[in-house]
Amino acid sequence: MGVLHDLVIISIPVVAAIIGYVTKLVAIRMMFRPLEFVGIRPYLGWQGIVPRRAARMASIAVDTMTRDLISAGEVISRLDPDRVASELDEPMRRSTAEITREVLGELQPGLWDALPEPVRRLTVARVQAELPAIVRSVLADIQRDVDAVFDLKGMVITNLLADKDLLNRIFQEAGRKEFRFIARSGLWFGGILGVLQLGLWLLFHEPLIMPAFGLVVGWSTDWLALKMIFRPKRPVHVLGFTIQGLFLKRRREVAADYGKLIAEEVITAHKVIEAIVNGPLSDRVFALVARHVQAALDRSAGPARPLVAVTIGTARYQQLKKTISAKVIERLPETMRYVEDYARETMDVQNLLVQKMQQLDEQQFEALIRPAFEQDEWILITVGAVLGFVMGEVQALVLEHLASR
Repeated sequence: MGVLHDLVIISIPVVAAIIGYVTKLVAIRMMFRPLEFVGIRPYLGWQGIVPRRAARMASIAVDTMTRDLISAGEVISRLDPDRVASELDEPMRRSTAEITREVLGELQPGLWDALPEPVRRLTVARVQAELPAIVRSVLADIQRDVDAVFDLKGMVITNLLADKDLLNRIFQEAGRKEFRFIARSGLWFGGILGVLQLGLWLLFHEPLIMPAFGLVVGWSTDWLALKMIFRPKRPVHVLGFTIQGLFLKRRREVAADYGKLIAEEVITAHKVIEAIVNGPLSDRVFALVARHVQAALDRSAGPARPLVAVTIGTARYQQLKKTISAKVIERLPETMRYVEDYARETMDVQNLLVQKMQQLDEQQFEALIRPAFEQDEWILITVGAVLGFVMGEVQALVLEHLASR
């Protein structure tokens, strides 16, 4: 039993290293998991810090993103109206033929079928000829005052609140290596403190040394690791070595990872288009479309416009234009799918973000991930200290038990 006792004593630095490592893993996991509250509300249970403060975290992330990195104008201004018109030409031509047939059928049942084929083709062709002008005019109006029809910040916050796991991943991807460093640092820092713990145990054989050191290891290694991630902000040269906060030191790599994630899952062409045609400001977009469609209908009627108005009545002619506009707007979300590939390539959100991120100063760059640590940081350090204390107490009880046998 003496041999076992000696082995337990010798293992003190190893246990201290394990305490440091385990407490870091638990602290990191508690930042992001679980996504929803687990336990008995309001106090007996836990929800990850980032998911629990999802609204604030999303707002902070978006503020940094839209203030320092990207704006709605930069995204939309890259789209070429002529190219968009070209991409939408074929689907809009098909829609125009269907809409014309439907509307005239509703206006005067049997009229469309009774018209000679050349007349039907001419009617559709006149409207189709106006399509490129409609697309160019609508997009030009949007680009002139993009904030009136597209709320980039609102779109991103809505998407992040709807998907807390995606919000987690923004911070996790940006700080992937930093979180790994925090966990591994627990091994090294814990092991070093464990050697000191072993020396004090051999000198004094005081049981309180174990939980006390467990608490110190759990607390100090968390605190030190967090400091080393963000401090010093600027490179400091010491004895031929360059020292800088780990996160700030690998700015290029972080920029590449962050830009890729945001471009592929947050500010995508599909989500931007969806926000424009179905978002809270979509009524303004629809008003633009309706205005340009109705103007195009007047142009396509040409000299026959007064005759058409007299034939079917001015009120009915106005209703005809509104009906056609409504049907165009109804099909708009489906039609816009055809421009997504071009929009993704042209907006090039990933490279735009990477370029902007490399221009950030240290303070701005730190703000990309720092909020995930700042929110309830004291809880993480306290949890590490408590876990370290408990594991140290267990270690002391095992040593006392073995010593008494």
